[in-house]
Amino acid sequence: MSEDVGGSAQKTPSVAINGASHYGAGVLFQILRDGRYRTRADLAAETGLARSTITQRVDALLTSKLIGPADKGTSTGGRPPTRFAFNPAARIVLAADIGATHVRVAVTDLAGSILAEARENIAVDAGPEEVLGWVETAGRGLVAEAGRTIDELLGVGVGLPGPVEHSTGRPVNPPIMPGWDGFDVQGYLQERFGTITLADNDVNIMALGEHFIHWRNAPHLMFIKVATGIGCGLISDHRLHRGAQGAAGDLGHVQLPRGSDVPCRCGNTGCLEAVASGAAIAAQLREQGIDANTSRDVVALARQGSVEALRLIRQAGRDLGDVLAAAVSLFNPSVVVIGGSLAQAGDHLIAGVREVVYRRSLPLATQHLRIVQAETDDNDGIIGAAVMVIDHALSAAQVDKLVAPAR
Repeated sequence: MSEDVGGSAQKTPSVAINGASHYGAGVLFQILRDGRYRTRADLAAETGLARSTITQRVDALLTSKLIGPADKGTSTGGRPPTRFAFNPAARIVLAADIGATHVRVAVTDLAGSILAEARENIAVDAGPEEVLGWVETAGRGLVAEAGRTIDELLGVGVGLPGPVEHSTGRPVNPPIMPGWDGFDVQGYLQERFGTITLADNDVNIMALGEHFIHWRNAPHLMFIKVATGIGCGLISDHRLHRGAQGAAGDLGHVQLPRGSDVPCRCGNTGCLEAVASGAAIAAQLREQGIDANTSRDVVALARQGSVEALRLIRQAGRDLGDVLAAAVSLFNPSVVVIGGSLAQAGDHLIAGVREVVYRRSLPLATQHLRIVQAETDDNDGIIGAAVMVIDHALSAAQVDKLVAPAR
């Protein structure tokens, strides 16, 4: 399954026009999502539709408030024409980024700008009712804080720290989420907020956020999260690629030959996550008598100049590079973004990745490849959860449904 991401607002959609009925208000809105001001005449010239049809579609979008009038255009004689543009304030989105030990919730506008936010230290193993109950309570408070109402919610987006079947929004055998397996996250929040709810795993929404904020011009991107575990989100042709069941990008459980006897929490042995994650490095440090329990402890030791921590992080980068080298040759991304807590340990992790990927991947695949550190580690999850909702709910088909009563 694929889904439009931030790039959808950057270009006019390619639509075969077989009469006005095939170019509804939703498709016209996709043109206006780039934020540029246009007159009715501009839209008629871009689409080839009659002015009367353009007027009908624009009026429907104006009634929905998805677009709004801007300043007057230049007059060629007579009254200056009115120009229109996307109105990001038309609706709001509630976004929740649920981690292993904390939950962050924010209200955004339709451009992904954060209007109000809150964070609470709640462990995901407290169970879905407690965690999602806090999301509901905090969300309602944030909507009021932003000066908006629940009726203005376009939708709710949720990121979860485990595998999610995207079509249903239900976690599937999540290893660190007891009580969540099969829980109807989407239904729970949709019933309480009365609007569409979408859920996905945290790495996918981080990929969406990173792409939306920094890499909209990169059509093919891999986002790698290296923290307690290891995961990957794939952006292909400006779309999030989830695969058949939503399991695409599960790099963390690809087997490494050198770690064949190391047990992994998934039940197999020798997984990349079992050898090169923050939790794995912390365990290796403890075996050497060094106090480290989490990936953040590992990062702190690296920043303090611990030679052993730096050595293990560099080796983790090489191990990650071994898996990524094959993935780069197979997927041929233009950018590989390394995020997660372990990426904050300086250049050591990325240096190890680059060392192997540039040596092992096909020359054509690495000719213009960039391997970089994530720039929005604090915001990419929450923005990605919002973008997931925005791009679904503002698709041409959904906009047509939204404006139907006004048409």
